[in-house]
Amino acid sequence: MNFAETLKLAFAAIWGHKLRSFLTLLGMIIGVTAFMVVLSVLQGFNTYVDEKIAGIGSNSFTINRFSFDDFKDSDTLAEAQRRNRELELEELEFVRSNGDLIKAIGAKTRGNRMQVKRGSELLEDISVEGAEPVIAEIEKVEIESGRYFVKEENESGARVAFIGADIEKNLFPRSSAVGEEIKIGGLPYRVVGVAVAKGTVFGQPQDAFIHIPIKTYLKSKNQWSSLYFVGTSYSDETFDDAVEQARALMRIKRKVSPGEKDNFGIFTPDAITNLRDQVLGPIFIVIIAVPTIALLVGAIVIMNIMLVAVTERTREIGIRKSLGARQADILKQFLSESATLAAIGGFIGLILAELIGVIVTAYVIQTKIPWWAAILAIGVSAAVGILAGLFPAWKAARLDPIEALRAD
Repeated sequence: MNFAETLKLAFAAIWGHKLRSFLTLLGMIIGVTAFMVVLSVLQGFNTYVDEKIAGIGSNSFTINRFSFDDFKDSDTLAEAQRRNRELELEELEFVRSNGDLIKAIGAKTRGNRMQVKRGSELLEDISVEGAEPVIAEIEKVEIESGRYFVKEENESGARVAFIGADIEKNLFPRSSAVGEEIKIGGLPYRVVGVAVAKGTVFGQPQDAFIHIPIKTYLKSKNQWSSLYFVGTSYSDETFDDAVEQARALMRIKRKVSPGEKDNFGIFTPDAITNLRDQVLGPIFIVIIAVPTIALLVGAIVIMNIMLVAVTERTREIGIRKSLGARQADILKQFLSESATLAAIGGFIGLILAELIGVIVTAYVIQTKIPWWAAILAIGVSAAVGILAGLFPAWKAARLDPIEALRAD
């Protein structure tokens, strides 16, 4: 019996018991759907992190008050809080003046949540950050209209602002915000530029922010949050040397003794990626393992149904054997039926996962089902079907034709 005939018999058997086949498929459909949705979200998250790192630049680094190791436990953090003082602009100037391997370096502040107003329109809890003009170059800020503020505006402490797309959309729904005035914390600021819209990530808007010159920010008594520095090297090849030079200069400026631990932290793209893998790697394994259980349940259901099918079709098996069907033919027939059943479930699960992915992409985070994962989903489903049908098929193939013909 050739493959085409075997497949035809499998489809005929499945179609002949439509309701039972559908109920049998539910376990496989749910398992594949859950597995693919989780995989696509994880892929999307990893892609998002990689894009963020690429957006900042693979040869960029940040100098912070704390390092990753300082957050190991509460005692370590408490010790770091006593040892590591806040960064200062004097330290930035020292690194900038002496770092010949550092292409550019600038200061930023952590976001401070403030009230933003224009006329009667009021926005609450908007992230306002201070930044040096060079940050736009280092972080590759994309500008929709206008410009970023310049060095002269920062030095003079000018009240100018570079705003996110959501700020313009809410405060200037029918016109451009560039050149217009808004009030931040009760003080007037002139809008000089608007950023390209980024959308949302995990349901959180990425366009509700405002950047103002850092010296303007630091002059405001009611605005304060810690500083951090963002630097970049001339090339990927000199990146490690630039980071080590920045570390050495910070240690010199802070008078850290040889052998003493840094009282600051330097974050690099590789360090961020490694931290993500260390922290989330075990979580990802657990998350992937949960829908795998659903696949196992689906396999058990298929095995159970195939055993029932063997019992129901005992007489059919006897007739086929009496007409010359070999054990191998019977084995192939039932294995093909279970594999086809599981593969159909995998295909439907893949379609459902794609539809759910569209919804997740629209409201949470960009999801991504790799082409290899789609092929793997169908292949694994079929393989699970074969394994689940192996015992029932073996049982059917070994039936004695005389005994089978006597069955009712």
